[in-house]
Amino acid sequence: MAAPERGRTRWELLLPILAVPVIVLGALVAGIALFAFTGDEDGGRTDGGRKDGGRTDGGRTGAAAGVPCAEALAFGAAERPPGATVRDCTVQRGIDTSYSAVLRMPRADVRGWLRATYPDAPRPRTGGGVCGALCLDVTRENGLPGTAGAHVVQVRVEHENAETALVRFSAFTM
Repeated sequence: MAAPERGRTRWELLLPILAVPVIVLGALVAGIALFAFTGDEDGGRTDGGRKDGGRTDGGRTGAAAGVPCAEALAFGAAERPPGATVRDCTVQRGIDTSYSAVLRMPRADVRGWLRATYPDAPRPRTGGGVCGALCLDVTRENGLPGTAGAHVVQVRVEHENAETALVRFSAFTM
């Protein structure tokens, strides 16, 4: 004689119902991970796919990208001073835009370059600390030229030796 058939257990009914949210959640996590660790082909730009040779950010918003130094300085209404070398020029875009550059120039020329670039700005401060040997903060309200794309320019100067100054230039929107 054959054994009587058993009815379905609770697990046989509950398992398919629980499987659906687990599969959906797994697909969501996989999609987020895929987005976070890969970039799109044109770097997320809306300029028709123009490729910037100096970019180092893979197109991610918020990551620092290399830019031509003339662009970084121009955003703060500045130009490369004669006798200066400019390097490490970057832009970081997100809610605000921030450009930075590092200049190495003759120490004796720094104040003259700042005066010529920002004639209506307050006098540079001295005193060390976070400021370094010399610093200048210029805003639209206190002397930043109208040609600047930035709202604020900060210049921090460190004396490397008796002849050379290291100038950290940053220009950003707020």
